Amino acid sequence: MTAELEARADAAAAPVAGEARPPGVRPPARPRAAERRPSARRRRWREARPALLFLSPWIIGFLVFTAWPMLYSAYLSLTDYDVINDPSFVGLDNYARLASDEKLLLVLENTAVYTLLQVPLAILVSLGLALLLDRAGRGSGFFRTVFFLPKMTPPVAVGVLFLLLFNGRDGLLNRALAAVGIEGPSWTTDPAWVKPGLVLMSLWTVGSSVIILLAALRAVPDTLYESAKLDGAGFWRASFSITLPMISPAIFFIVVVNTIAGFQTFDEAYTAFFGAGNSTYSNDAALFYVIYLFQQAFEYLHMGYASAMAWILFLVIMAVTAVQLVLSRRLVYYEGDR
Repeated sequence: MTAELEARADAAAAPVAGEARPPGVRPPARPRAAERRPSARRRRWREARPALLFLSPWIIGFLVFTAWPMLYSAYLSLTDYDVINDPSFVGLDNYARLASDEKLLLVLENTAVYTLLQVPLAILVSLGLALLLDRAGRGSGFFRTVFFLPKMTPPVAVGVLFLLLFNGRDGLLNRALAAVGIEGPSWTTDPAWVKPGLVLMSLWTVGSSVIILLAALRAVPDTLYESAKLDGAGFWRASFSITLPMISPAIFFIVVVNTIAGFQTFDEAYTAFFGAGNSTYSNDAALFYVIYLFQQAFEYLHMGYASAMAWILFLVIMAVTAVQLVLSRRLVYYEGDR
């Protein structure tokens, strides 16, 4: 009852429209538009918060384990650092030393030759296996698993397997060649055959490329092949005019990834030729760029020099990838292009 009387008294005391308000009495505050409705920036922030929360483990991992080590290695490349003593700034001396390192030309040549041999051969083998799987029917699922399983093999085991299979005297490969009357080369000791042997060994792990190409093959519309068949096109004509253009994006992706992996090859070659206590098969023909970088960093403790080598490799890979991207504009077909 008291509250109702007070409300009536307040209503009576309120000024009528057009009537002057008593001095000292302020009008009731009205909520502002900005307070009633959040701004566009605040709405975007509220929408982005869940995404950033889910991405935070990756962002933190990238900053801690990738971005920061890269920045620190850029600093170390300008210093003389042996892990034991504090880094001392030397400017561009490490890069000048790279220009006069005679062994650097050898490792660059080995790496380039290996990559030029491995990438095309891996593409051909992967494409051949993918074409076979595309025609396998119901059994393709089993064979997809069989082809991909070697990818799970530890690289160190592949390096040891290389020595067993490619042994010049009693290796399994040379025995198979001898069975058909061919004398096998000394894969592990002859410098001319070391890199071809490592390239053949790398084909053990083409399973991931096979799966990618198989998916691309199955995405090609059957209507294109039917139209080509009606026009009288045979298998080879259809392959070059339909299959290769339609799967060219997948082939380009594999070329770029395998090229980067070729420049960074390390595990199998190091295990086979430069592993701990391995002096029997040591061969400079298998001394690739990353192996030489590893030796400079962790065997000779030339961390500053190794960091400079790492940045040179990074620039080389970026340059090669940029050239591939430019060439892809002419060689790669995308369905959305006109």
